[in-house]
Amino acid sequence: MRFRSKTPRFSGSLQTFAHHQPRHSLCFHNTAWAIELCMASFDFAIFKHERRRKNECHLVSGVNSKFTLRHFHTSGICNEIVAFKLSDIGEGIREVVIKEWFVKVGDKVQQFDNICEVQSDKAAVTITSRYDGVITRLYYDVEQTALVGQPLIDIEVESSGQEDTSSGSESDEIPKKEVPIQKTVPQKVKVLTTPAVNLSTIKATGKNGRVLKEDVLSHLNITSDESNTVPAVSAVESEPVIVPSRISTIGTIAEDKIVPITGFTKAMVKSMTESMKIPHFVFSDEYDVTKLVEVRQMLKSIAEERGLKLTYMPFIMKATSLSLHKFPIINSSLDSKCENIIYKANHNIGVAMDTPNGLVVPVVKEVQRKNIMEIALELNQLQQRGAKAQLGLSDLTGGTFTLSNIGIVGGTYTKPVIFSPQVSIGALGKIQILPRFDSAGNVVKAHILTASWAADHRVLDGVTVARFSEAVRRYLENPNTLLLDL
Repeated sequence: MRFRSKTPRFSGSLQTFAHHQPRHSLCFHNTAWAIELCMASFDFAIFKHERRRKNECHLVSGVNSKFTLRHFHTSGICNEIVAFKLSDIGEGIREVVIKEWFVKVGDKVQQFDNICEVQSDKAAVTITSRYDGVITRLYYDVEQTALVGQPLIDIEVESSGQEDTSSGSESDEIPKKEVPIQKTVPQKVKVLTTPAVNLSTIKATGKNGRVLKEDVLSHLNITSDESNTVPAVSAVESEPVIVPSRISTIGTIAEDKIVPITGFTKAMVKSMTESMKIPHFVFSDEYDVTKLVEVRQMLKSIAEERGLKLTYMPFIMKATSLSLHKFPIINSSLDSKCENIIYKANHNIGVAMDTPNGLVVPVVKEVQRKNIMEIALELNQLQQRGAKAQLGLSDLTGGTFTLSNIGIVGGTYTKPVIFSPQVSIGALGKIQILPRFDSAGNVVKAHILTASWAADHRVLDGVTVARFSEAVRRYLENPNTLLLDL
C-alpha cells in the first residue's frame, strides 16, 4: 500500500525538488515526508519509461501485442567483377601458352562459351566460361605464357537481385527495348574481311550470332566472284623496270635470336631428358611383307567404301599387340624407385605423328580388343585431330608401348628412344622393293620392311626382344595368321 501525505506531490526530479524547497525544510525528521519524497522520484522515473515505450510501440487492431517499428529499404545489387582463374587441367601441367582468344573486352559470354585455346606441353585445350557476364579484361596476349591458378580474364557478372520496391511498378510501365544481336568475328576471320564486305550480310551459323571462318569463306565464294577474275593484259599499265648495274651478292647477316621453349618442344625436352637415363640396346631386323602388301591392296577398296584410309600401320599394331600377349614383360614399366615391374593389362599403343605443332604420340587404347578396321578408324580420327591441333590429354596419355614410323620420310634403320616409364619402343622403316632369294634359290622381287626395337636393358634382355621381333615377323609375313588369334 502506498503511503500518501497531505503534502502536495511535486512532479519533478529530486534535484529540482530540492532546489525549490527552503534549506531548513530538507531535514527528514518526519518519516512520512521522506517516504513521499522517494515515491515522487520513483513516479517520475516510471512516467519517463512509459512515455518512451509509447513512442517506440504501437497497438495493432486493439490486440495487446506490441511490435517494434522498423524501416526497411532495398536497392539494386551492383554487378561484381569476378577474376576467372586458369584451373588445373591435370597431368601436372603448371603453365600453358595462349594460342587464340575467342573473345575480346566488351563481349558478352554465357556459361560453357569458348574463351580461348591454350597449348600445354602435352595437348591443346579449349577453355570455356563458368559465368554469365561481360568480359572486362584479358590478362594475356596471344603466345604469352599463363600460369595455372592465376587470373585469365575478368568477367562482370550480371546482377541477379531485385530492384527497389518503390520503383517496381514504374519499371513495369516502361516498354522493354529489344537489344540487337551483334555479330562477332574471330581474329583469324578478320584477316579475311575487307571493307567491301558487310558483316551484317554474312549468315552467321555460330552460337549467339558468332560469325565463323566457314561463314566468311562461304560468303566470299558466293558474292565475291569478281575477286577471282584476272584483269586483262591491256588493262594493266606497264611500268619501266630499272635494272641495277651491279647486284650485291652479300646478303644481310641475320642476328641471333632467343626463342623460349614452349608447347610440345618443352614436353620433348622433359621426356627425352628422362629417357636418356635409361640404358638402351637396339635389335634390328627386316621382314618380307610381300603378302601383306597384297592383302592391304585387296582390302583398301573395302575400307574406302566405309570412309576409312587403310595403311600398313593397323596391321603392324595388331601384330604387335598379339606379340605383346606372348611376351607381356615388354608391355610393362618400372616404378619410380625402380623396385617393381608393373605389368600392364591393356595394350595402349602410341603412334608417333608429325603435326604442324611438332612430333606428337597419340595413343590407341586397348588394341587387343579391336580389329584392324577399328584400329584404322581410330588412327584416322587421331590424325585428323592432330592436323588441327585438337588432340586432348586423353589422346596423348596412358601409353604402354610405342611405334614410330620413320618410313614416311624415307628412313630405314634408326635407334629409337624409349618413352619413360615404358621399357620398349619400335621404329619402322620404309617398305623397299629389293631382290631376294626364294626357297628354290631364285632371285625374286620382295617388299622388305625394316624394324628397329629399342629396349630397357634393366628389364629386358636381347633374347626376349629377338623372340618378340620374330613373333611380329611371322604375323606380318603371313597376315592370314592374324585371323587365327583375333
